Parts: sequence; structure tokens; C-alpha cells
Amino acid sequence: MVTFNPHPQEFFTGQSRELLTPLDEKVQHLQHMGVQQLVLLPFNQDLAALTPTNFVEHVLVQALGVQEISVGQDFCFGCKRLGTSEDLKAIASQYGVTVHIVPLRTLKGDRISSSAIRQALQQGDVELANRLLGRPYALVGDVEYGQQVGRTLGFPTANLRLPAEKFLPRFGVYAVSVIGAGLGGDRNIPGVMNIGYRPTVAGTQRTVEVHLLDWTGNLYGQTLTVNLKQFLRPEQKFASLTELKAQIQQDADNARSHLSVLRPTSTSMNANL
Repeated sequence: MVTFNPHPQEFFTGQSRELLTPLDEKVQHLQHMGVQQLVLLPFNQDLAALTPTNFVEHVLVQALGVQEISVGQDFCFGCKRLGTSEDLKAIASQYGVTVHIVPLRTLKGDRISSSAIRQALQQGDVELANRLLGRPYALVGDVEYGQQVGRTLGFPTANLRLPAEKFLPRFGVYAVSVIGAGLGGDRNIPGVMNIGYRPTVAGTQRTVEVHLLDWTGNLYGQTLTVNLKQFLRPEQKFASLTELKAQIQQDADNARSHLSVLRPTSTSMNANL
């Protein structure tokens, strides 16, 4: 697999781009797909200035020694994106390189694209985003210490530290399933997640907090993968902690109902989340 790093849009705009799959997450997905090597082409001014012909000759043929290439139908390359997938096929054939052009994928007649996935997530339409992705949209991060407000309300949460470039969905509450080494490896634990600024407790920083249903334990420092299943409600401010606690209970019940969770025997460990 060959990709550009950084994203060309970051290079041309000079601004960081929020990513659906940051590099570490992308590597994991590619490994699961059977990809054995990932090549990161440093996208800089020299690379951006190459003509389509020079890109094929100098980068693909001479530097990478490709024999076959597979690209999407809408692939563009070279200076000012002048080269198309058909141009790539024609140029590469001069070097005995075969090019496979993969047709666009659609869902109900609409093209599947990262823009469509982003829009669905921004609207809280998790089900559509997951159908477009072909898998649940996930947030992968390390558990860090928070203000432990959830614990005082009876709903301890794991506070996730995510990569700065990770694209976040609409702020609010979600039904989720969680995977992590400390949770039993590939075992999915149901949960409810909040993304936002916690206005009821005068929060000033964005947080991502997950409460695991029917599970307690010490997860500090561990890495969790949180798969989004359903958007439950937008973030809101409550008049008191009592009202907040009642709503969290309702959120947990709604998440449990959506995930069709049968209450198992709780797993107790030495410390709360």
C-alpha cells in the first residue's frame, strides 16, 4: 500500500486535517486486511511539482519498482492533479506496468466517500456512517485520569486521550461497544459514551468519556477501541447534578436497550475506572 504523508490538503493549505483514520489506526486496519507493507511518500514541493509522467517514471517505476498498480476510478495525481486513472494506465503501460482501475462504490446510488462519511458523523447519523464504512466508526485512545465526576454520580467513566487529528462525530451521547486488552481481548463490552464539554459541571475542555455497562475495573493507561453504534441525544446542560445523574441513568438504559444487552455477572477488579 502506498499513500501520501502528510495529506496533500494539509501541504497545500498549511492547516492540519482531521482524519477518519489517523496513521496508527490506519496501520491496524491495513494489517487486518492482509497488507504487509505500507509506504509513506513524503508529500513536499518536489513531489507536488512532478508531472504525471515524471511521477510514474521516477516514483513508481524507479523508486518503488512497481509491477502492478491498483487505484480507484477517481484517482488523480501529478502537478495540479492533472493525471487521471486512465492517464496512469496509459503511462504505466509504457514501462510494462499493469494498472487495475477499481470502480466507484455506491450506496443506494450515492457515491461512498470520506466526505459523505464525515457529513453523516457530523449529523449524528452513526448507522449511515457505519454502512458507508463497512464497519463501525471507532475512537481509539488511551485511558487517562479525569476529574472523576462520573464516579461521584455512580457512573465511573474511562476518559480517552485521542490523537489530536482524529475526526470527532457530533457532540453528544452514544451507545457503543468497547474492546481492549484489559477487557478480555476481543470481547465487546457495551457502554455509553459522551463527547463534549460537560456544560453542567462548567467544563472548559472537550472530553471523550465512556461508561461501561455491567463492568468495573482499572483501565488507566490502557488502550480502548470504542465502536459507535447509535447516537442517543445531543449534549445539553442540566440544572443540577441530580438531573444529570437521572439523565445518565436514562442514557445507560437506552444504550442497553439499543445494544440488546442481557445483564451479565459483573466483573469486579481492584479499582473503579
